[in-house]
Amino acid sequence: MRDKPWIFRTYAGHSTAADSNALYRKNLAKGQTGLSVAFDLPTQTGYDSDHVLAKGEVGKVGVPVCHLGDMRALFAGIPLASMNTSMTINATAAWLMALYIAVADEQGAPRASLTGTIQNDIIKEYLSRGTYVFPPAPSLRLIKDVAIFTTSELPKWNPMNICSYHLQEAGATPVQELAFALATAIAVLDTVKASGEVSQEKFSEVVGRISFFVNAGLRFITEICKMRAFVELWGEITRDRYGITDPKHRLFRYGVQVNSLGLTEQQAENNVARILLEMLAVTLSKNARARAVQLPAWNEALGLPRPWDQQWSLRMQQILAYETDLLDYGDIFDGSTVMTGKVEELKREAKEELKRIEEMGGAVKAVESGYMKQQLVESNTARLEAIERGEQVVVGVNKYLESEPSPLTGGAESILTVPEEAEHGQIERLKAWRAQRDNAAVKAALENLKRAASGSGNIMPASIECAKAGVTTGEWGWTLREAFGEYRAPTGVGRAMRNDVSGLDDIRADVDRVSRKLGRRLTFLVGKPGLDGHSNGAEQIAVRARDAGMQVVYEGIRLTPEEIVDAAQKQKAHVIGLSVLSGSHLPLVHDVAGRMKEAGLDVPLVVGGIIPPEDAAELEKAGVAAVYTPKDFELNRIMSDVVRIVERANNATNS
Repeated sequence: MRDKPWIFRTYAGHSTAADSNALYRKNLAKGQTGLSVAFDLPTQTGYDSDHVLAKGEVGKVGVPVCHLGDMRALFAGIPLASMNTSMTINATAAWLMALYIAVADEQGAPRASLTGTIQNDIIKEYLSRGTYVFPPAPSLRLIKDVAIFTTSELPKWNPMNICSYHLQEAGATPVQELAFALATAIAVLDTVKASGEVSQEKFSEVVGRISFFVNAGLRFITEICKMRAFVELWGEITRDRYGITDPKHRLFRYGVQVNSLGLTEQQAENNVARILLEMLAVTLSKNARARAVQLPAWNEALGLPRPWDQQWSLRMQQILAYETDLLDYGDIFDGSTVMTGKVEELKREAKEELKRIEEMGGAVKAVESGYMKQQLVESNTARLEAIERGEQVVVGVNKYLESEPSPLTGGAESILTVPEEAEHGQIERLKAWRAQRDNAAVKAALENLKRAASGSGNIMPASIECAKAGVTTGEWGWTLREAFGEYRAPTGVGRAMRNDVSGLDDIRADVDRVSRKLGRRLTFLVGKPGLDGHSNGAEQIAVRARDAGMQVVYEGIRLTPEEIVDAAQKQKAHVIGLSVLSGSHLPLVHDVAGRMKEAGLDVPLVVGGIIPPEDAAELEKAGVAAVYTPKDFELNRIMSDVVRIVERANNATNS
């Protein structure tokens, strides 16, 4: 009997709820069988679109959802009772879940019919993606509340998608991906169990609804083995640690987005082959096959994909599922000594790492101490250094560089851009929403939410009441900030210079020479303005600058332009480097540059991010000393550039 194919998804959302709804309906008409919603950064971090930190970020990396009206528009004409929806949301997961339930109630969809997944994994946000808001303990409480509520009210819904995807994007090895993800699952389930709010029977159902969201890289034999190891380790943990006897509740259920980290700006058409191979890693082994697959578009290293680019990724899935005979057979790797040996090796090493984390007190303690973050920064550093040295070949990047001009990347419309008026329109709709709602009902709902957050009651009923009363994302987020406080996670970037870095002697000598000329150590401030939490690039620049002998100032993510300029003045920085990967580089860089001018801070500014050539030209015309994009993978060359830029700037000052 032929197997059913997995759920076909594309990760999508941009500009406005109405625009995203049109895209979803178009993709569903093309044969997509589920939705995967991308939210913009203000929504992910609990701000309304008109908050000062939201400037330039609205609609850039996902859809803005400020209130029930936006959620209503997002799913207009899409029957939620029969749709499988995945929502990539974490710190504000309880709120977006409440809005989704409120829309489903309006549609008359029984809550028991709702199927889908909410990511709701905050631990990996502290380690990689950076959209955390609250400290670990209240964040785990929110996850626990969502899990218990949905298990009772939405029995087909996955209340948490433990996400190792972003761990791999942050540099995790397969062993780290296994261990850190499973440690997260253990932290959540221990929290649910310790709450005393569920019976063992109900706890078994909670375990059965936990799902995973993984990554698959190009070493696809290792990735297949990693997935088989995940299946076996999860079965052992649910049986031995939690006493789960129902085989269905012990299944390792996962969705996947294959690796975006390895997508290249250079010869971007090669990414099609990379994406196909990565998809095979999570579909070839029947016993460890993904339940849902979403593929990046071939040109994501260049900017926001167009609908045609997303269609190409969808067609790859459909061709594999419907034109090949993959689904006609059992697991083709059963009995392979090579695969079994690799699976056992990965399991053994993952168990050793899990034991280390357990001895520290679990995943939360390993986050708070900085251990897990430091491990990811170090493994990502090793990966980048291997590429720089040519030990890890990346076709079109460090080998086989000769290329014909690509007809796919030419022209001004080779990627999708979010029009600037989208933010203005969203803010106007938000103002209109606030003006027409019942403010007495809003006040009462927020007071009830504050009581629930400050006490021990489940946060979900109060959040659903807020959604239906017209509360906004920022109001919900601010109420919980008042109750829980905010949190800044360790950066994983140490201060001590490593001694084992090859190829840095000449750069260190230049740094020493220029530092003597300056009269003190060359100081490089690395800043991440706005709400973009993808800190991998900034961390690696900070680590390499530190190892090159510079004094590095790096205070982590989500800083306002004002905070960056203030820190540069206090630390007497010789150069400022800004990292922006959300597409908001133009407004944020102009804001920082304007504040530097007002403060009389005359130091060079360099910028890195996913920046189209025309935007890079505009930034350089505005006085930015250098612009770096993903094609600039040679960090030592960037360090040399920074030294020359500082030297040139100070020669000009001293002349």
